[in-house]
Amino acid sequence: MWLTPIGLILTLALGTLWLPLATHAQRPMTVPRIGYLDSRSPADAGGVPGSLEALRQGLRELGYVEGQNMRMEYRYAEGKRDRLPALAAELVRLPVDLIVTWGPGVLAAKDATTTIPIVMASAFDAVEAGFVNSLARPGANVTGLTLLSVDLTGKRLQLLQEALPQVSRVALLRYVPPPSLAAPGVHLMLKETEGAMRALGMALHIMEVRDPADLESAFAAVAGERVDALYVMEQAEFMTQRTQIIALATQRRWPMLCGTRAFVDAGGLMSYGADQAAMYRRAATYIDKILKGAKPADLPVEQPTKFELVLNLKTAKTLGLTFPPAILLQATEVIQ
Repeated sequence: MWLTPIGLILTLALGTLWLPLATHAQRPMTVPRIGYLDSRSPADAGGVPGSLEALRQGLRELGYVEGQNMRMEYRYAEGKRDRLPALAAELVRLPVDLIVTWGPGVLAAKDATTTIPIVMASAFDAVEAGFVNSLARPGANVTGLTLLSVDLTGKRLQLLQEALPQVSRVALLRYVPPPSLAAPGVHLMLKETEGAMRALGMALHIMEVRDPADLESAFAAVAGERVDALYVMEQAEFMTQRTQIIALATQRRWPMLCGTRAFVDAGGLMSYGADQAAMYRRAATYIDKILKGAKPADLPVEQPTKFELVLNLKTAKTLGLTFPPAILLQATEVIQ
């Protein structure tokens, strides 16, 4: 059938309109790629309350479904801090649209890129560590949430003294990484711990570990110091080795204080610190804002607002201890 001149013009016009529409329909939708960098093992990251699953939950609440409209690239250092720089570099080379990490991973990611946004799920005192210029105006490609680790140290030791008035000598377990991998801000925690112990009239015995293999020798080194309790610093290496640390402390009948409930869940005596689950869920809101176009430099760093005191009654019984009623009333959770 022959087309009239008007019909021919309409056919050509519709064909011209259809071509870009068809081309657009064939283009795959761009799915954001999020890099997840963790100094722990997959089992630790997935099993510790307030960690990876809390982040995933926060993302789901914001409409992000992994494998559909969002992709995750996971990199784990398996408790070996010296692996973090190479893993961060891998994520940068892919490349990813954003890196979310915590603790020593923040330093590795920051050293690996000055352009890809970095979201801190938690970090030691981000300003003091040099990760951001200020909480209100981060100023570069890093933002997220920061722990008040230095400020919380005194509170933890005060709670330990209230729970166990007989404690006067405390062993402090700290990891000492190579200078190039040292997380800024950790020295401030040590200084604050020393000051808080002096104020409370406690004696401090420092146990330094440079490798997980050093744990047994570190414990043995203070065997003759009449230690009353153990305080474990919040460092990623100890999270991976927490089962061994708890076993070594239990053998010596040392009550153990720490900053994260993961140790108490595994058999430690007590912990006081920020609610990690709330922080990781909150980190998802930063990811959402950045993927929608916000700049990290313009997103204020947040401090935790929810804290938890977790006590393990089973461990207390094993050690022949009883928590005073005043401490039990302050607890957010008591493990039977």
